[in-house]
Amino acid sequence: MTATGIWNELLGLAGRDGGERPYLERLLDAWCARYGVGGAGLYVDTERGAERIAAVGGAPFPALLAEASEHDLIEVRVPGGLVAYRRGGASAGMQTADPLPVLLACALRNHRLRRQIDQQRFQANYRGVELEALYEVGLAIASTLDPQELAEVILSRAVSLLDARRGALYLLEGGRYRLKHTVGGDAPPEFAADHPGIERLRREEDEGLCDLLPGAAHLLCVPISIEDSPRGMLAVGDKERRGGFGPFAANDRRTLGLFANQAAIALENVRLHIEALAKERLEREMQLAGEIQSRILPKGVPATPGFDLMGWNRPAQQVGGDYYDFLPMENGNLGVTVGDVSGKGIPAALLVSTLHSAVRLMLDRVEVGPILLQRLNQHIHASSAPNKFITLLLAQLDLETGDLRYVNAGHNPGLLIRADGSSTTLEPGGLPLGLLAGGAYRCESLHMGPGDLLCLYSDGITEAASPSEEEFGLDRLCALLTQYRGAHLQELVQLIDVEVREFSAGQPQGDDQTLVLLRRAIAGPLRSGD
Repeated sequence: MTATGIWNELLGLAGRDGGERPYLERLLDAWCARYGVGGAGLYVDTERGAERIAAVGGAPFPALLAEASEHDLIEVRVPGGLVAYRRGGASAGMQTADPLPVLLACALRNHRLRRQIDQQRFQANYRGVELEALYEVGLAIASTLDPQELAEVILSRAVSLLDARRGALYLLEGGRYRLKHTVGGDAPPEFAADHPGIERLRREEDEGLCDLLPGAAHLLCVPISIEDSPRGMLAVGDKERRGGFGPFAANDRRTLGLFANQAAIALENVRLHIEALAKERLEREMQLAGEIQSRILPKGVPATPGFDLMGWNRPAQQVGGDYYDFLPMENGNLGVTVGDVSGKGIPAALLVSTLHSAVRLMLDRVEVGPILLQRLNQHIHASSAPNKFITLLLAQLDLETGDLRYVNAGHNPGLLIRADGSSTTLEPGGLPLGLLAGGAYRCESLHMGPGDLLCLYSDGITEAASPSEEEFGLDRLCALLTQYRGAHLQELVQLIDVEVREFSAGQPQGDDQTLVLLRRAIAGPLRSGD
């Protein structure tokens, strides 16, 4: 065949879609014919060495070229690879103007480009399969809101995704990584958050965490985190291979890391779901406690001939610890009580309920005095936590005479504003209920004349703070009551509320606020400010 015919044939082969092998083999045939060689192999340079991509002639050529002497081959270098032929052939010295080496170099370059394209296509297909698998895994782990079930699903999916024999899932709780689930063998129940291997984990090194899966020959660990905040760790070991197991591939860490991101979202959703359920449950409990407390506090005032009576309460939270009650007695007298339970919320509301029941039961059998308070104290001490107590001012009013008997168990001193503007305080006569089992109490008496105003209150009124942390105080309350002692009780409550709010200047209410006002009627109303 003439030279022109060979070139035309080579150009035709290069333009066909039948693959590169016929073109390379025909190119080698031309090279052998040109230089008098019976057979030759074309090799491309790779990381493993010279790898055969085509060969012609009867003698075999090795797939991977080692030392030439081992195969009795002569090597002729071309850019990107070499041509090898057997010893004993004709001289293969290439001529300077010969285009064949250029064609061989172009063929090698095209081969490398084709291989790179094939690798990129494979990686793209693999990533597509990987993302599809991760998507399916994400749907699976997002379908459960049970923490233990989710841990089992996460780990089983991770082990399956990586073809691993072993696996362990740890979550960060209380400064320690705690084991939630394991597959294929035991793992340590927990380890410290400052484990020396954690820093190696951030650098994508697994050696420092080899004790996570004892007995595993190959380990792969990735962190589970939300917005760079660590939440846990996922470890798999010993990748299944044909005939045994071995190390994980380079892209397995990326796959496990993407899966860990899916797991982190699922775990965070479960955590938020549990928090939402707990919050909802607490809100229901608070609502129920509020309803119970609303039933305890008086809905109105009993008939009190010759006296005006009013009670008012505003809790700092949905459920408060303040308590007041009006107790009509069988002898025609009126019992009045104001109490303050330590703390707030549901525990305080439960203790208020206990106090309410105890006062009503005991007051039917025992008159207001030291014995009644001693029994109440013993009951509260036995039925409450050691750090809980109740301040209580309990009074008994004779509606016919205006005589008032009272016992103050550690409560704020009540205020009696006389019709003439003078004042008297109802000082404590014993410790709060529940502090000591054997507490002693002192009963006091006073007389309410026409126009006299009695105010019982909780410390949420007097201890209301201004922005400068000054308290409203007893003196301000006394001055306000004195100035408006003849006002209608509803108006007086509103005045006190407004004054306390203005004094606090928008500060949040720090404690429950309670007022009980009792005034003995006179022939004609006093003017405000008299």
